[in-house]
Amino acid sequence: MTGDLRQADALMTLEGLTKAYPGVVANDQVSFSLLPGEVHALLGENGAGKSTLVKMIYGLVKPDAGQMTLKGETFTPVNPAAARAAGVAMVFQHFSLFDALSVAENIALGMDNPPTPRELSARIREVSQAYGLPLDPERTVGDLSAGERQRVEIIRCLLQNPKLLIMDEPTSVLTPQEVEILFETLRKLTDEGTAILYISHKLEEIRSLCEHATILRHGVVVDTCDPREKSARELAEMMVGDTLHVPSREHWEPGDEALSLEGVSMTSPNEFGVNLRNVSLSVRKGEVLGIGGVAGNGQDELLAVLSGEARASAGAIKLSGDEINTLPPNARRTRGLLTAPEERLGHSAAPEMSLTENALLTGAVRENLVERGFLRWGKAESFARRIIEAFDVRTPGTENAAGSLSGGNLQKFVIGREVLQDPDVLVVNQPTWGVDAAAAASIRQSLLDLAHKGAAVIVISQDLDELMEIADRFTALNEGRVANPVPTQNLSVEEIGLMMGGGEGEVAA
Repeated sequence: MTGDLRQADALMTLEGLTKAYPGVVANDQVSFSLLPGEVHALLGENGAGKSTLVKMIYGLVKPDAGQMTLKGETFTPVNPAAARAAGVAMVFQHFSLFDALSVAENIALGMDNPPTPRELSARIREVSQAYGLPLDPERTVGDLSAGERQRVEIIRCLLQNPKLLIMDEPTSVLTPQEVEILFETLRKLTDEGTAILYISHKLEEIRSLCEHATILRHGVVVDTCDPREKSARELAEMMVGDTLHVPSREHWEPGDEALSLEGVSMTSPNEFGVNLRNVSLSVRKGEVLGIGGVAGNGQDELLAVLSGEARASAGAIKLSGDEINTLPPNARRTRGLLTAPEERLGHSAAPEMSLTENALLTGAVRENLVERGFLRWGKAESFARRIIEAFDVRTPGTENAAGSLSGGNLQKFVIGREVLQDPDVLVVNQPTWGVDAAAAASIRQSLLDLAHKGAAVIVISQDLDELMEIADRFTALNEGRVANPVPTQNLSVEEIGLMMGGGEGEVAA
């Protein structure tokens, strides 16, 4: 369909939308149309301007120039409530839910005019069943899996009968089965005429679900296509404007044991967390150990007990043969055990602090950024600049706040900060979450290069393709227990599924 015909039939049109911030033009004359009943992909590298664009559509950001129309009328939402009232809903990448509240209470908080509790519970059951996303409105959110939490966010939107639904990385924490359920729901919505603007870095999903794509690069629309007619590699190269380089690894023999856990157990400090139970595993120098599993099976707890943020109640953790059970995080960093947690804002990075300050937070010891109690500010700034350059972090400068970066660029900064400190052991949780294809390839290559230099690397990830690509051995977490690690070479999908599900005979007792 030509541009003119699309615009004539459009539910929404964007014409010349522009938004600039100090030092960067986030969107520059962006124009495209969304048709009723269409799943429209918005593609681009991290920092290409996707988040700013959807924030303008949802009323979170005011455009500097350009205009939008919705159902033929001028659309200028002053806030998200105005956007919702006009029929625009959005499911964000990061959940905005309260663990201690029920499903119904969380949904009510996100509605402008919620009905009575009894009516709302009935509506939640009705709508969730109708769209194949069953939810119990009385359940406490803290007891839900990541996939069920995603349902809460989606049902909250569907209760408002949106004409346009914006989805930002909606499958990042879902199992393959949950992804298929979500796609069935989206197809039902499009059959009813709802338009869906879909952002994802999982390009095979884009090819499966979307019928039109708009590609952004540096805030400018550079191309459009039918993604069903392109390969994932072609889509990635349209996004980056260059040939996509996939990670490559040479074969080398791992060295001595670098880190081991022997019967480690821990009670989760989080009321809704998962206890670690008798975890035993080891990783050698020059080896990448992949740990898979559905979200919420003890990944955060495992990283916390390795980093020193939480104390094991039983068992031993040994670094190069020495027990480190009682050592706090900085002492473990001094000895070469570095970690990068999953949660970017608030755990991996302090959002209100500058990139220089965030580089200092974990790099102070190994990069010698403090001397006699005084900060070596110039050296910290130089370290931050090295991270930005080495990992292609898109930001105007080192003094920009971490929270001002796109999710993918902040992820690149966090991983780069740890990799450049030359750890002996690096443990990363979800290293490429929300990162575009080119950046994901770059991060994976950096982990392989680190292992090649002799470091032991543990990668905790829900992306099984990622683990199969870079890991020497694979294990899985299920309800706080680990399966017996096995070589990834020739590992079948069925074996992986059995390990992730805690299949009999595959999980260590």
